[in-house]
Amino acid sequence: MKNVIFILFLIISFSSCEDVIEIDIPSEDPRLIIDAIIKVDTSLLFQTARVKVSLTDSFFGEVAVTGLEQITITNLEIEGTFANPNTAILLEVAPGIYEKGVSNSFLTEGELIFQVDHEDQLYLARTQFVPAVPIDNLIQGKGTNLDGGQTEIITTITDNHNRDDFYLFDFNFSEFFLSKDEFYQGEQFQFSYLYDKVLEPGQEVDISIHGIDRAFFNYMKLLLEQSDDDLELFQTPVATIRGNIINVTDIDNIDHFDNVDQTNNFALGYFAVVQTFTKTIVIE
Repeated sequence: MKNVIFILFLIISFSSCEDVIEIDIPSEDPRLIIDAIIKVDTSLLFQTARVKVSLTDSFFGEVAVTGLEQITITNLEIEGTFANPNTAILLEVAPGIYEKGVSNSFLTEGELIFQVDHEDQLYLARTQFVPAVPIDNLIQGKGTNLDGGQTEIITTITDNHNRDDFYLFDFNFSEFFLSKDEFYQGEQFQFSYLYDKVLEPGQEVDISIHGIDRAFFNYMKLLLEQSDDDLELFQTPVATIRGNIINVTDIDNIDHFDNVDQTNNFALGYFAVVQTFTKTIVIE
């Protein structure tokens, strides 16, 4: 009998400790995330224009967007014909992944208009090809932090003196570095980059440089400042940072898109066409 009373006491005690806790989870209407950074290797005659489209969910994640009504890139400088159209229609090749093979000249000559039709909403962005310069050299340095937990890579480029350049360096492992040639225009520029971890000997690391314009530079600066160290270029951001892809569904003037109440109706992400050079270093 004593055993029965003790068991009942435990059940009542545990039941009395159960409290209902209500947690307010910040929510926002689902928003498109568009990774439309098209990297151009100008040594090739043709490129694959590849765009990833997803949608934010209520748990700060993302889901692939399939079956878009249409996703296109139009070159305004090309007089389109049946044999040589000025619009590339991207087709879905995997959930949320849209691709189309195009010529180098299509991407590198003239102004480009990017358009996404999704659930009766029209999203638009415009850009032009931005050149870069090759990576001259990659050297593994000896710099480490106090506990030896970093790997140093020394990168050298030679800037073009005929233009103002902005660069985005991709050091792999979701690590990026921004630079502008304000203080080294037309000169050789060398800098040291420290990884937050030690890379394994024999490991091959691809490092890329992308030519970007001032607007993309400012966008990436905000994105990097407000993100943690594990930044996938267009993962769901920790903050809603506006790129250059706007919702123009009810807009009557693309050059003055704030003339309607649409200031918060835009897609996350960015549309850019960038020249890319990649060099590989083997870790010692």
